[in-house]
Amino acid sequence: MTLSGPFVPDDRRKIGRRFTDALVLAAELHAAQRRKGKGPPYIAHLLGVTALAFDFGATEDEAIAALLHDAIEDAPPDLGAAGVRQLIAEHFGATVLAIVEGCSDSDEVPKKPWRERKHAYVAHVAGVDASTLLVSACDKLHNVRAIVRDYRLIGDDLWSRFSPDAGMRGTVGYYRGLVSVFRGRADAASPGFLRLVAELEAEVETLEQLTGHQGQWPV
Repeated sequence: MTLSGPFVPDDRRKIGRRFTDALVLAAELHAAQRRKGKGPPYIAHLLGVTALAFDFGATEDEAIAALLHDAIEDAPPDLGAAGVRQLIAEHFGATVLAIVEGCSDSDEVPKKPWRERKHAYVAHVAGVDASTLLVSACDKLHNVRAIVRDYRLIGDDLWSRFSPDAGMRGTVGYYRGLVSVFRGRADAASPGFLRLVAELEAEVETLEQLTGHQGQWPV
């Protein structure tokens, strides 16, 4: 691919060539990936998260980070996490890289066990900056909406798609734990973020009602 050149700081809230470059890069980095193995192309999730970010007031940097939020965590083998970091830093700048880093729960291969990673992520997100909170919460809202939709379609067979360490109890508990952390971040309580967390909590409550399980964190 051809990117637009080294990052040049720009304080204006506009969507321009940088966003287009990030969209192309995200599509290329995740070209071989699908949601939960046999789901839609992974880019569908990235576009969904980015659309939510725009809905809740994202700047261009935040929207670019939304497109790339899984790029380090799911880096293609030919680049590796280090190579993806270098691409992001060079073409989109330190702010975008910091957000993407903050949204990544692991770049290790193989990954640590599910519970260890998720416990660490919930603790981590409690202290991140407002931009990272926005992108992370958009990611989680898009995920929970997909889980609710699929649970309505196939019921408890859904949990076979998740880590055996997670299952229904772990998954519902994880999202309930994230809601509690996001709720506690009054320092980042912009009107857009408050609306976002309210929508996330409503989806988690729907999932709890459907499964008959009140999420508890930690599990």
